Amino acid sequence: MRAVVYKGPFEVAVEEVEDPRIQHPNDVLVRVTSTAICGSDLHMYEGRTAAEPGIVFGHENLGVIEETGEGVTSLSKGDRVVMPFNVACGFCKNCSAGFTGFCLTVNPGFAGGAYGYVAMGPYTGGQAEYIRVPYADFNCLKLPEGNEKETDFVLLADIFPTGYHGNELADVRPGESVAVYGAGPVGLMAAYSALLRGASKVFVVDRVAERLQKAREIGAIPIDFTQGNPAEQIKEQTGGEGTDKGIDAVGYQAQAQGEDREEPAIVLNSLVDTVRATGALGVPGLYVPSDPGGPDEHSKQGMLMVAVGRLFEKGLRMGTGQCNVKRYNRHLRDMIIEDRAKPSFVVSHELPLDQAPAAYEKFDKRVEGYTKVVLHPQAA
Repeated sequence: MRAVVYKGPFEVAVEEVEDPRIQHPNDVLVRVTSTAICGSDLHMYEGRTAAEPGIVFGHENLGVIEETGEGVTSLSKGDRVVMPFNVACGFCKNCSAGFTGFCLTVNPGFAGGAYGYVAMGPYTGGQAEYIRVPYADFNCLKLPEGNEKETDFVLLADIFPTGYHGNELADVRPGESVAVYGAGPVGLMAAYSALLRGASKVFVVDRVAERLQKAREIGAIPIDFTQGNPAEQIKEQTGGEGTDKGIDAVGYQAQAQGEDREEPAIVLNSLVDTVRATGALGVPGLYVPSDPGGPDEHSKQGMLMVAVGRLFEKGLRMGTGQCNVKRYNRHLRDMIIEDRAKPSFVVSHELPLDQAPAAYEKFDKRVEGYTKVVLHPQAA
C-alpha cells in the first residue's frame, strides 16, 4: 500500500510499504478515506523528536472497515469509523478510569499509545491506504453511513476532542472569560469549544493573520502578540483583571515575542500573567521530556524556566496532558450529527495522499493559508 514515510528532518515521501494484516482476534483493518496532518506531526517532521526514518505518520484517521478479527463483536465490514489517536485497551487501571491517553497495556513501559508517533508503540500510522486497529471494539467510533460531514468527523480523532480537553483541564464554565494561546488547529478548536461551553468572552493569541481571522470568524477576539504584550492587551479588555481561565495550545516550540527565536516557556509564563488570581490553566499543548532542537541545554532536556512562584502566589491551578479522546468523541460526534458543531471550519485544504510532501512543507511554513490539511488516500 502507499503511505507517508518519514525520511529525515523536513522530508517525507509517499512510498509503497507492507500492507497491514489482522494480528489479533480483536483487530480490524480499515480502508482509510480521510487522514489529517497534525501540528504534532510537525515536531517529528522537523527532527525535533527521536523519530527514526521509516516511520509511517498519521494518527488522525477515518475510514471503512474492510476486515474484522474473529473476536470483534460490535463492528462489521462496511462500518464507517473514526479512531481516537490514542490506542487503548479499555480494561487497564487508567482506561477503566477514563484516562485512555495513558493506557498501561498497549505500549509496555510507557503510559499511552498512538498510531504513527515516536515512542507511542508499534502502531503504524494512518496516512496510508489502510490501517490496523487493535482492540477495535473499544477504539472504533461508528459514524453514519456515506461520506457526509467527512471533514467534521475526521477531526474527532484528535483536534476537536483535544481542544475540548483543554477546556476540561481548565474547568471552563458558562459565562467565564478564556484566553487561548495559539491559533493553530488545536487552539482554534479550544476557542470553539469554549464558545460551545458558553464562555462569555474568548481571546485567541497568535501572530499569523489567517489564523487570527479564523478566530474572529467564530466569534473569538484575536490578539496579535507582535503588536504588544498579549497579557497586557487582554487585561485592557477585561478591566485590568485578566481572564478567568487560560489554555496553552502551543507547547514547547513557542515563539519569543518580537523575535525570530523559540522561547519554550513563554506561553506558560504569559498565561500566568494573563489569568486572574485563583483561575485555572489547561495545557493540552505538547511538551516533551527531551528536545534535540531546543534553544538551550535545559530545554533540550525538557526543563523549562516557568514562573512557579508567581503561579503559587496567584493560587492558580493547572491541568496538563494529552487528550483522553474517548471521554469526549461520542458526544462531540452527536453534536456534529445534529448540526450543533461544525469543526471543519478549521480545514483549509483537502488533498490526495500523493500531495502529502508538499502539504507538510507548506503547513510547516504556515504559508498559503495552510491551517489544517486532510488527506484522502482512497475514495469514501
